[in-house]
Amino acid sequence: MTNNELQARIQAVSVGDRTAFEEIYRELNKPMYTIALRITQEQSLAEDILQEVFVKLFQSPPVTAKNPRAYLFRMARNLAIDGIRKRPQFADLDDFENLVYSPDADISERLAAEEALKTLPLIECQIVSLHINGGLTFKEISKILGMPLGTALWRYRKAIKQLRLYLIGGAV
Repeated sequence: MTNNELQARIQAVSVGDRTAFEEIYRELNKPMYTIALRITQEQSLAEDILQEVFVKLFQSPPVTAKNPRAYLFRMARNLAIDGIRKRPQFADLDDFENLVYSPDADISERLAAEEALKTLPLIECQIVSLHINGGLTFKEISKILGMPLGTALWRYRKAIKQLRLYLIGGAV
């Protein structure tokens, strides 16, 4: 779904069109959940964040957002970070249920990818998730994260290189 199509559906949601809301949900729920999960490392918290994003979308659609996709992913990211800050310090971050959603990958590939992502600093993990799972451009990512475009690109390349090294068994 393009940004223009998404904007049209958000306009429809603002006048009560539930079908448009369902279309947005079907399009964005998996990438948003994945991003929230990668940040929080907790399945139930990521699900709560996803629900909160879509409740906010339904109650107050961002009809004036220039880039609605980036706006929604920024909301998910910010809510995930807030969720981390609010949870108890003794929370278990290594919960075995925290697998990354990837319909094309088998369980061993998902586990390997998740382990590789855990080796990245949080900001680089977010950049990779926003780009791969969220489908955002690096320009959009740089705005969401408040960093220069060149820095976002550099961190992405660095993260991909580190992931490759980890996955082929090299030293990280």
